[in-house]
Amino acid sequence: MEKLEKLFAEKLLKIKAIKLQPSNPFTWASGWKSPFYCDNRKTLSYPSLRNFVKIETTRLILENFGQVDAIAGVATGAIPQGALVADMLNLPFVYVRSTPKDHGLENMIEGELRPGMNVVVVEDLISTGGSSLKAVEAIRRDGCEVIGLVAAFTYGFDIAENAFGKAKVPLLTLTNYKAVIQEALRSGYIKKEDVHLLDEWREDPANWDAE
Repeated sequence: MEKLEKLFAEKLLKIKAIKLQPSNPFTWASGWKSPFYCDNRKTLSYPSLRNFVKIETTRLILENFGQVDAIAGVATGAIPQGALVADMLNLPFVYVRSTPKDHGLENMIEGELRPGMNVVVVEDLISTGGSSLKAVEAIRRDGCEVIGLVAAFTYGFDIAENAFGKAKVPLLTLTNYKAVIQEALRSGYIKKEDVHLLDEWREDPANWDAE
């Protein structure tokens, strides 16, 4: 796993999917301010890297989970990755909306799941884990078992790790914050002084202030 984490971190940095803006922080959906942003959806624009994500996500699923009956992508970021993985595994695919559709059939899950299916959820990024676990709950309400979740990247926040543990959802990722920072420092993408600021933010992201 450590080799994969380092390799994917290197690939993300190479395509500049990692953004650092200490003086002009990003605002996440959670309302948190952050000097660090991982835009791993950029991998879709690079065929070789897109295939890398597909193959490695598939490998993690095959090596760590038993009988898998369907793949579910979390809208919108993980729809393409999830579909690619489902195609490689020759499995049914669905995607889960953040809220039910406000017209037509008012679906939250698009596609078809049958009660009793073992489902692996594919996600692009884990921050607090809220949207991912909301998708898990929707799948469970449909009478299916979520046997794991695989994401491209995680910030590794305690709030997310605790939430996944409480929900009893095994979480696997291709890379993580620590691996990205180590590789960014090694390659000169960031300076030593940047690491202190980034680690300060990561210790308490909910209350971090750029000033």
